[in-house]
Amino acid sequence: MKTILLVDDDPDQLEQLKFQVIRFGYHPVTACSQKEGELLLEEITPDLAIIDLMMENQDSGFILSYRIKQKFPQVPVIIITAVTAECGMKFSLETEDDKRWIKADKYIEKGIRPDQLHREINKLLKV
Repeated sequence: MKTILLVDDDPDQLEQLKFQVIRFGYHPVTACSQKEGELLLEEITPDLAIIDLMMENQDSGFILSYRIKQKFPQVPVIIITAVTAECGMKFSLETEDDKRWIKADKYIEKGIRPDQLHREINKLLKV
């Protein structure tokens, strides 16, 4: 069973993600902060990571994604966020310049439907 690391400081969002990941047939491992996520990376090698962008700092998700890619370059990372809806800031992975500084494989706005999330996870895991 593939392991998916879930990191989000919103306990409701984290629980919802965990529920969906279990429903999709994967094993979730959860953390509620960038720091806790980094500690888990000392113990596990996830098959995929889904991390919130804004946690204890505004760029916690970018930092954690970068650290995951440094340690495990083969692990796909999905960054999820509500930053566009909340503050109007927009990020993407559409250009090569974006891909150079955002070390993630997918960038998704929060509110994604479960079937869409399932498809994205399966695409990245090549299932």
